[in-house]
Amino acid sequence: MTEPNQEDQNKFIYPRSRYYGKFQPKNLAFNANLQEFEQKVGYISCLETSGKLTPQEAYQRIKTLWKQLKHSKKELRISNELEPPTTP
Repeated sequence: MTEPNQEDQNKFIYPRSRYYGKFQPKNLAFNANLQEFEQKVGYISCLETSGKLTPQEAYQRIKTLWKQLKHSKKELRISNELEPPTTP
């Protein structure tokens, strides 16, 4: 059996979903940040569930990640207004 290369391992460990929204570079960048946030929160949740982190440590780590995501949204100048979906 062949050894998996690093790219295949990264795709397995850090899966990414396609972006289906309105294409703008800032939206694409925020989507990548949002997926990274989701991935890290999942890991933190698993570590807390298995007893590797206390609930307080998990909360603080997730709170820090949330602040980073909010800062990213602010820096990318993404508004809170929802745009109506476009029909193909």
